[in-house]
Amino acid sequence: MRCLSFPVAVTAFFLFSLNVMAQGPARLTLHLEEPGAAVSPGLYGLMTEEINFSYEGGLYGELIRNRSFKDSAKTPAFWSLQAGPSAKASMSLDKQGPVGPALPVSLRIDVTEAGVAADAGVGVANEGFWGIAVRPNTTYKGSFFVRSTGEAGALQMSLESIDGHTVFASAEAGAPGAEWKKQTFSLTTSAGFKPTAEARFVIRLKAAGSYWLSQVSLFPPTYKDRLNGNRADIMQLLADMQPAFLRLPGGNYVEGNTFSERWDWKKTVGPVEQRPGHLSPWNYRSTDGMGLLEFLEWCEDLHMEPLLAVFAGYVLNRDHLDAGPFLQPFVDDALDEIEYVTGDVHTKWGARRAADGHPEPFPLRYIEIGNEDGFDVSGSYEGRYIQFYDAIKAKYPQLHIISTVGGKDPLGLRFPAPAGRTEIVDEHYYRSAWQMEANAGQYDVYDRKGPKIFVGEWATREGFPTTNFNAALGDAAWMTGMERNSDLIIMSCYAPLFVNVNPGGMQWKSDLIGYNALSSFGSPAYYAQKLFSTHLGDRIVRLSPENVPTQTQHLTAKDSAAGVQAKKIDALFFSATRDTKKGVIHLKVVNTQGVAQDLVVTVAGVSKVGKEGGAWTLSAKEPTETNSISEPTKIVPVESKVKGLGKTFTRIFPPYSITVLEIPVVTAQ
Repeated sequence: MRCLSFPVAVTAFFLFSLNVMAQGPARLTLHLEEPGAAVSPGLYGLMTEEINFSYEGGLYGELIRNRSFKDSAKTPAFWSLQAGPSAKASMSLDKQGPVGPALPVSLRIDVTEAGVAADAGVGVANEGFWGIAVRPNTTYKGSFFVRSTGEAGALQMSLESIDGHTVFASAEAGAPGAEWKKQTFSLTTSAGFKPTAEARFVIRLKAAGSYWLSQVSLFPPTYKDRLNGNRADIMQLLADMQPAFLRLPGGNYVEGNTFSERWDWKKTVGPVEQRPGHLSPWNYRSTDGMGLLEFLEWCEDLHMEPLLAVFAGYVLNRDHLDAGPFLQPFVDDALDEIEYVTGDVHTKWGARRAADGHPEPFPLRYIEIGNEDGFDVSGSYEGRYIQFYDAIKAKYPQLHIISTVGGKDPLGLRFPAPAGRTEIVDEHYYRSAWQMEANAGQYDVYDRKGPKIFVGEWATREGFPTTNFNAALGDAAWMTGMERNSDLIIMSCYAPLFVNVNPGGMQWKSDLIGYNALSSFGSPAYYAQKLFSTHLGDRIVRLSPENVPTQTQHLTAKDSAAGVQAKKIDALFFSATRDTKKGVIHLKVVNTQGVAQDLVVTVAGVSKVGKEGGAWTLSAKEPTETNSISEPTKIVPVESKVKGLGKTFTRIFPPYSITVLEIPVVTAQ
């Protein structure tokens, strides 16, 4: 994922003029007299990376921020000392006598005077990622490493309000000794209070002495009760999309800014206290609590396939290794990674996975070599790709290999890749709504004799922190093009998937799902994705549109200066797939204009069309409308029954709308 330097028009609904054709109403013929090409069952999947606090403070369930005290080399970032007027204490980072190599730093608290009982002792508090969500009748599970000197006393752990006046839950642990020991505890909240994120986690020390803390962790209930698992509400939003795959670990996160900051998968497996973590490309630390096994279990929980991207010797500061002996260790590392995913318990890395708690291998069909290597101006990718491709195919001939030098904006160029070794090309597109609509037919003219396409990152970038309805219209228009060509486009995934909406939580505007510590919501584009992914047949239906209205893009002065040309584009977009098992057609119609549109639909090649069907409509009064934390369901699909269907029928599609029609049919024999 890179922010490309090309002109993006500022698009809003008033920038378009509508030119309705005079020949008559818009018409659409669905050709079921033809069998139609097969729809790729993996068309819609997920992609994310550590950006916008997607894992830390997002999907990954950990509530404590800077749990291993590595976020700052100078201060205990996101921790504060709590001491009453009669107490005397200090805290600092300490590198003496660490827990182990992955935890070289601890928090030292020196308590000179614990104070009177009314002061509740000395404490250290963590306010999480812009707050800690506390809900009634809920059990939180925590742990930390601790040691002490002197006559140390018992410890008290609590969830409490920011001002400390309300204690939602508390527990105690015995006095620590001179050696590091891992303490575990549970905090169960009481009933009768409103869920809040205005809370903090506190460890109180009730006696004088010196104390050291390391790897302080607290988890709420997780999705499917996974240990070290994921936040349940966000996972449910993903589950509702019924995704086919997960591209992991995703985007720039694979590469890192430097070789030392790449996603080194071997450092992300095993007990979390043995994972050192690393700096993400978006300028904050990743604990790597979301490690390779957690990615795979995420796939397992949502019944998705993993699509594994392997580090390929190129990093974001444009440093790289040429093909040859210096690259070989990274090739070997990729082979080990594949073995961790797919190997049985008798292989080295399959045994390691079993030791980590998952004896059964995971399914794997796709391997991506690097990420966005079309940006590698050194020209080294071809050699690096071949070295990885040949090694992986020699050991795992059944795997499909993805090249990362596919199309990129603004022109949708396709970059050459090694002849005879290119099965699938990953193409990325970040565009405005009108650019998405103008290019919705891009794949209609692609060469079917070339490689298959994986649209591994794409999005309409309008609205923030999550997208607005105009972006959803652009996305939906683009998706109709992908569906019509899903014999060629075998997979696609939107990016970025997540954003923490708190100030400081966003590094990339226009995201699919937003959240804070307490709540989460889907953008209009999320619901467009959900409509498309959950209404997908197994055969493409060829369409013949007639008299489709057009709209003209009016340019800003900035666009004109940049050479962007005004053009007419369609105002209605279509795709249709047929579910041969259920006997229904999923017809998708996107109306990007501000007036309702009549459409005459003819279903050819069937013996019967049912009179009643279903409709799911996503619409807005204005394209700039959106969902938010305060209005999470302002724009959501409305389901309704449809009557009056037949071999020819007329349907009115609302202004600014995305509609899925489910049409029951019996195909002519």
